[in-house]
Amino acid sequence: MMGTLHAGAVPLADVDQGEASIAAAARTARRRRAGWVWLGRIILPVVVIGGWQLSTEHGVVDKFFFGQPTDVWTALVDLFTQGTAFGSIWFNLWVTIQEAIIGFALGAATGIVFGLLLGQNRLLSDVCSPYIKALNSVPRIILGSIFVVAFGLGTLPKVLLAAVLVFFIVFFNAFQGVREVDQNLLANVRVLGASSLQVARHVTIPSALTWIIASLHTAFGFAIIGALVGEVLGSQAGIGLIITQAQGHFDPDTVFACMILMAAVTLVAEYLLALLEKRVLAWRPPSRSEAQAM
Repeated sequence: MMGTLHAGAVPLADVDQGEASIAAAARTARRRRAGWVWLGRIILPVVVIGGWQLSTEHGVVDKFFFGQPTDVWTALVDLFTQGTAFGSIWFNLWVTIQEAIIGFALGAATGIVFGLLLGQNRLLSDVCSPYIKALNSVPRIILGSIFVVAFGLGTLPKVLLAAVLVFFIVFFNAFQGVREVDQNLLANVRVLGASSLQVARHVTIPSALTWIIASLHTAFGFAIIGALVGEVLGSQAGIGLIITQAQGHFDPDTVFACMILMAAVTLVAEYLLALLEKRVLAWRPPSRSEAQAM
C-alpha cells in the first residue's frame, strides 16, 4: 500500500521535526553571534576612548598634541552651538558634502563609462593603457594644487580633485569586471545573434556590476578626502578650512571633532550605498559570507 512505510524508513513527522530543530539551532547560533558582535563593537570604542582619556589625564600622552576625548566632545558641541569663524557648522558641512557628492557622481560616471568601454575594446585599451597609468601615478596633492591655481578657491577645484580620486577606483574595477566576464557565455550569446549593444546590456554590464558597486563603497570615502584636501589647499568655506584653522591654532580637539563629523557622513553614505547594492544586485545569489549572516 502507498501509506505503508518500508522497513528502516524514517517517518515524515520525524523528518520535519528534525529540520525544525536544525533551523531553531541555526537561529540561536545567529542570535548568539550577533550578540557577541555587538558586545565587541561596544567594548572596542570604550577601551580605545577610555585608554585615550586615562593616558592624557596621567600624562602618558600629551593632550596638547593629541587632544583628549572630553575636550573633543566639548569642541564638537561648540561647533554646533557657537559656530565657526567661517559661518555655521551646518553651512560648512554642507559645502564639503556638496563637493564630495558632485565629485563622487562625476568620477563614478566617467569611471564606469571608460572602464566598460576600454574593458570591451582591447585595441583601445592597449592604446590608452600607458597614459592612464601615467595619470594615475601623479600625486593627488599636486593635482589639487594645479586645480586651485587654475580654477581659484571656489567649488570647482574640490569637485575635480574628488572626481579624480573616485575615477581611478571605479575605472579599474569596472575594467576588471568586464574582463572577468565568462568568455564562453559571451561566445554563446554572440552565436545566438545578439548585437554588441545587447551583449553589453544583458551580459557584460550585469556581470561587471558586482565589481562596480563594490568600488563605490571605497570611492565615496575618497570623494570626501578629495574635497577636504582641496579645502585645505585653498578655500573660502568647508570642513577642510576649519581643520586648517584649528591646525594653525594648535587645536587638535577641533580637528578630531571635524574627523568625527566626516566619519558620520561617510557611514551614512555607506548605509545608502548598501541599500543601493541590495536593490541593484537583487538578482545575484548570496555569497557564502552573506548566506552565513542571514
